[in-house]
Amino acid sequence: MTTDQYVIAAEGLRRSYSGGYEAVRGISFSVARGEIFALLGTNGAGKTSTVELLEGLAAPSGGSVRVLGHDPYRERAAVRPRIGVMLQEGGFPSDLTVTETARMWAGCTSGARPVAEALDLVGLGARAKVRVKQLSGGERRRLDLALALIGRPEVLFLDEPTTGLDAEGRRDTWDLVRALRDTGTTVLLTTHYLEEAETLADRLAIMHNGVVVTSGAPADVTASRPARIRFLLPRGVAPAVLPLSLRAAADGRRVEIRTHQLQESLEELLRWAREGGHRLEGLDARAASLEEAFLEIAQTETAGV
Repeated sequence: MTTDQYVIAAEGLRRSYSGGYEAVRGISFSVARGEIFALLGTNGAGKTSTVELLEGLAAPSGGSVRVLGHDPYRERAAVRPRIGVMLQEGGFPSDLTVTETARMWAGCTSGARPVAEALDLVGLGARAKVRVKQLSGGERRRLDLALALIGRPEVLFLDEPTTGLDAEGRRDTWDLVRALRDTGTTVLLTTHYLEEAETLADRLAIMHNGVVVTSGAPADVTASRPARIRFLLPRGVAPAVLPLSLRAAADGRRVEIRTHQLQESLEELLRWAREGGHRLEGLDARAASLEEAFLEIAQTETAGV
């Protein structure tokens, strides 16, 4: 494993707090150079504790972590100038303008990009003279992102980057993150918006109770979960007359079929409907989403605790 391949590498990573509580329990994963990696988890899963270790804000209780080939805690001076961090809340002085805030940040950053360029990247150029306290919640998130980008980071940590943004702002942020990835920036993000992770991430890991439950490309994570077919049966038609191979679950006229062979099951259902002269109202067939996979993991793991 070299920094040419992986710019973030965690091996057997652990983090314990006073009182013996272990928030991170021996996880391992790596993030390749120029990759968008999403770290997801249920509440209390340990993802924030993990990200703080990656950012060098604390030392691990066990295992090891490397960012750009260095220990981010013990070799912070070597790592900090090369990373950008967007926290959930920046906490900037409210009476400063957007430009003044960015200039203050740039003054503490080596190799900073021009302030106007950083603000334009996140769509805040027209708000440069506005005081921070007058910004909307979404605009403050844009400012947080601008400051994370001002040092031209090789590795960018994004903690809930689109919280508070409207749909257009969220899409603009996604486009920017993709553009950064395409120019070689490695991005690790946490998000509660599972659509965001599914849309953006090249790979992801889902944590629960301090361990990584599953990881891989979003399509691989969802592929292990069944697809579903939903529809309304015609009045007077009982669910029992459906082909046994479809294993349908019914609630009155509402039917849901779970299957790992979506195309074959849908073909069989449509053939049955055609041959019987049945019209299936509200027919909806789709592969499993990341949200469904996430909820299934959370429910299964919680039930097993």
